[in-house]
Amino acid sequence: MSTLIAITYDDQESGSKAFNELGELQKQQVLKLEDAAFAVKNEKGKVKITQTLEKQYKGATTTWGFFWGFLIGLIFGGPLFWGLFTALLSRLFSKGTDLGIDNQFMKDVGNSLDANGSAIFMLVIEATQDKVLPEMAKFGGHVYQTSLSNEDEEKLRKVLEEHDEVKAAAADHLELEDAPAA
Repeated sequence: MSTLIAITYDDQESGSKAFNELGELQKQQVLKLEDAAFAVKNEKGKVKITQTLEKQYKGATTTWGFFWGFLIGLIFGGPLFWGLFTALLSRLFSKGTDLGIDNQFMKDVGNSLDANGSAIFMLVIEATQDKVLPEMAKFGGHVYQTSLSNEDEEKLRKVLEEHDEVKAAAADHLELEDAPAA
């Protein structure tokens, strides 16, 4: 069974980097995801959601639709017409499909973000915690919701908060050094 994790970020850059890091962690085979998504809220309040699983599904159904239509067309005549026709039908029927993370949940979280905020959503199948947590901690963030155990959720919160505290302390230190001497 997969574990849902939703993390929000105060800015788009941190969320984008964290989302990209998920792909890197999968390549290293320390993280296995069923689905992942990234939400961004612009200055005007519009939310844009980028999903991984549904794009793959739509592409696969369109390809299979074209294949079967082309095959039928070879038998009954007009392979190109039937291939394109069934590819179009497959694409239309797959449009309403909601796979992986619930679309309404992602929209609700996206709408709750501040302007220029972002969020990442993950359905985690398997993770090597001692390798994944330090990498994801680099980006900070706030745990919005998880289906982790209370103990594991608290670990995640602590790791993300420590990054935010270090970042704030570093910013304060840099501001002190940059101040002109009187």
